[in-house]
Amino acid sequence: MLPLQAHRAARLDALQAEDGWLNLTDRVELSGAAQTVGSGQGAEVQISRGPELLGTIDPKAETFQLEDGETLQFQRAAGGLLQVRLTNFLLEIHEVDGEIALRLRDLTLPRHADLQYFPENPAWIIRARWQALEVPRAQAVDQKGGETTSVTLTHTANFTHAGQEVTLLATHWKGDKPMFVIRDKTSGVETYAASRFLIGEDASDGEITLDFNRAFSPPCSFTDFAICPLPPRENILPFRIEAGERLPA
Repeated sequence: MLPLQAHRAARLDALQAEDGWLNLTDRVELSGAAQTVGSGQGAEVQISRGPELLGTIDPKAETFQLEDGETLQFQRAAGGLLQVRLTNFLLEIHEVDGEIALRLRDLTLPRHADLQYFPENPAWIIRARWQALEVPRAQAVDQKGGETTSVTLTHTANFTHAGQEVTLLATHWKGDKPMFVIRDKTSGVETYAASRFLIGEDASDGEITLDFNRAFSPPCSFTDFAICPLPPRENILPFRIEAGERLPA
């Protein structure tokens, strides 16, 4: 596990990268067939920036044909997204629950974030019980910007705070590590209202580290063109977690 300051530096680098969350300008659903893309009224896929006709996207063939006839192949990037780069734009084929969309990033836009944090608090580094469910079960998860989806639960993280038993559901996985979508009494005041994310670390021998100093805001706190899971009822906590990332500046 990276030291906290290195972890936060890596978080900022990823956020401000060309394929981070600060330069998204559009997310438009695709039909699956080849469609023209542009800002003009005649384009089948309307985008807010760029020329009237940028080109033609074919999500099945994973190609983008420019207006001059040149055909570019989408390439699989880190994290699995299909991307193709033009001079000023980065195009992505984004799929959620079987729905395919074009995401457009304007590479000319400034990408700067001033992340704010609560002071580091060792008391919020918790070694929790990491318990496998006897039988994995389906869990409905609402999403900000998207439809309700279903995930498969396999584990819970359990700990005690101020004499209260807490059971967090690991609804998602990121880089083979469990991710918890949480909300607490700071949400909507000092932290992003919808949720924060927390990655569990060092799972072994029935235990897992929950370092709430590393809790971070979801993509939806930076752009309207992201789809973010919301916390299940069990992960809405009735106390304040004064640790981790605060509201984006």
